[in-house]
Amino acid sequence: MEKHPVLIPLISGGIAGSCTDLFFFPIDTLKTRLQAKGGFFKNGGWNGMYRGVGSAIVGSAPGASLFFLTYEFLNSTLHPLFASVVSSPNAVHALTHMTAASFGEVAACMVRVPTEVIKQRAQAQKYRSSLAALKSVLGNETGEGVFRGLYRGYSTTIMREIPFTMVQFPLYEGLKRWCAQRADRDHANAAEGALCGSIAGGIAAAVTTPLDVVKTRIMLSEQRVVMKTLVQEIIKDDGFKGFFKGIGPRTMWISAGGAVFLGVYEAAKSTVVSLVV
Repeated sequence: MEKHPVLIPLISGGIAGSCTDLFFFPIDTLKTRLQAKGGFFKNGGWNGMYRGVGSAIVGSAPGASLFFLTYEFLNSTLHPLFASVVSSPNAVHALTHMTAASFGEVAACMVRVPTEVIKQRAQAQKYRSSLAALKSVLGNETGEGVFRGLYRGYSTTIMREIPFTMVQFPLYEGLKRWCAQRADRDHANAAEGALCGSIAGGIAAAVTTPLDVVKTRIMLSEQRVVMKTLVQEIIKDDGFKGFFKGIGPRTMWISAGGAVFLGVYEAAKSTVVSLVV
């Protein structure tokens, strides 16, 4: 890994992101339509469950690659730094993974947010395809500007992703260490990595669903909307239960997707390492 600090996470992350997004896309569509204003059937029901997949295909590999590139680099860089000031090994591991994952998400969101904006508008059947949604943003139909249109919901996405990763990755890495120690090995294998990813992802997905609902509503809004106003609207229309719309599909998608995403990443990383090292 030290010999190819860029190439290995770049390839492995791209493979993992693409496989996960394509395989679980219908569940993501189900979640988006449940969270959208008006509910599931008003936003397309069971029709066109793969609508918006073009945006996911374009954005999943570079987004995942950016995440893992940043994550792996900061993991190796920050660990000795934290170890020099924190005495507890467990605290050092947790701090390292939380910080590395948080910065990884900030980097990945540079790609993820524009593709999410396009994808979710197609999923909610506001447009016939990802291309039509993209043309609308590039044509500045809302009058907010192309850049602001593409990155609408960026801050809310970061607000969702950082708590998510601060729960998911320390738990994921801790479970992997436990599996490896239990089997008296240096590393968890791909199957164990998949199971650990599933558990960690499911827990993180459930607790961050309210932030995901707000993010989805902001991206799908006809015009730019202040988050406070949107929160008040959700409470008025649906009560506090409105913040947990789509929790089932979201938890299922990220739990199963976490198993595939992190499992494929570990398997791809092992394969790439064996080929290039």
